[in-house]
Amino acid sequence: MDHTFAVPWWAWAALVATIVVMLGVDLLLHRDHHEIGLREAAVWSGVWIAVGLGFGVVLWVWQGPDVAGTYVAGYLIEKALSIDNVFIFAMVFAALAVPRALQHRVLFWGVIGALVFRLVLIFAGVALLESLSWTAVLLGVLLLYTAWKMAFHHSTDVDPQRNLVVRIVRRVVPTTPAYHGGRFFVRIDGRRTATLLFVALVAVEATDLVFALDSVAAVLAITTTTFIVWAANAFAVLGLRALYFCLSGLLVRFVHLHYGLAVLLAFAGVKLVLAETPVGKLPVALTLGVILVTLAASIVTSLWSTRGTGPTRSGLPDRTTTASAISRGGHDDHDRP
Repeated sequence: MDHTFAVPWWAWAALVATIVVMLGVDLLLHRDHHEIGLREAAVWSGVWIAVGLGFGVVLWVWQGPDVAGTYVAGYLIEKALSIDNVFIFAMVFAALAVPRALQHRVLFWGVIGALVFRLVLIFAGVALLESLSWTAVLLGVLLLYTAWKMAFHHSTDVDPQRNLVVRIVRRVVPTTPAYHGGRFFVRIDGRRTATLLFVALVAVEATDLVFALDSVAAVLAITTTTFIVWAANAFAVLGLRALYFCLSGLLVRFVHLHYGLAVLLAFAGVKLVLAETPVGKLPVALTLGVILVTLAASIVTSLWSTRGTGPTRSGLPDRTTTASAISRGGHDDHDRP
């Protein structure tokens, strides 16, 4: 069953305050744009995971084990889906040749945008589910279709030049084909001009928004309590930057991960559809079990089948950068209105 509960204003305020403080600390520690190493990334990944799971403990004390279990299930599925985000971000950074020392800045502001976009999607999704019962079936079918595509047509070919949002931005906003430190805009000949770092930010935000549709729908399959859904999304997304620097060199080894994510999305889709039948909502314990077993199986089988494969600098094969073409607004066979 869906363990809904009344959330007082102070709980929302405390959650938002915690997120703002953590973001502030992270920004302060990385204000010099230094290159983040594996050790630092691993420490911060541990901090974010501890904070995320710690929130589950707070919910346990405040609302009991059922609510806490619902949150943890949502957090785990969001954390799992964020790994696929990491791979896509790595492809975007490789395509735009974003200096490693500046990638944290892009991800930091990308995370802030992701938190806002997800909050809007969550409230919209909950409103639709509560007012139109058939929306649950529609979202369920969408998740099943996404799962099928991820399992059998999973593609890692990400070209920011073909991203519609990036193409619109570069045609509207003057862009320089270069990086200017950590600045998103500079003045050239008295004209405010976007740097290539801003193009990277737009590409990251645009790709994350596509992922957000699936991830929010997956958590809504577990609960429609907006507080829980956004908390699960927020704490998973907050750890995305550290996770990226922690896993970017190992992504080439997660060859079976997309199968595991497909299973999770399919399971979420089935949950949504069953919730509108006499079967009702599946138990939280079953949901947690499926998530943990699926993640463990996909990660273990991936590491086993790629044993002996060493980490790479970016976790991706070498590829020719398209940075100059993107910043110039150059056209190719795929770049037509």
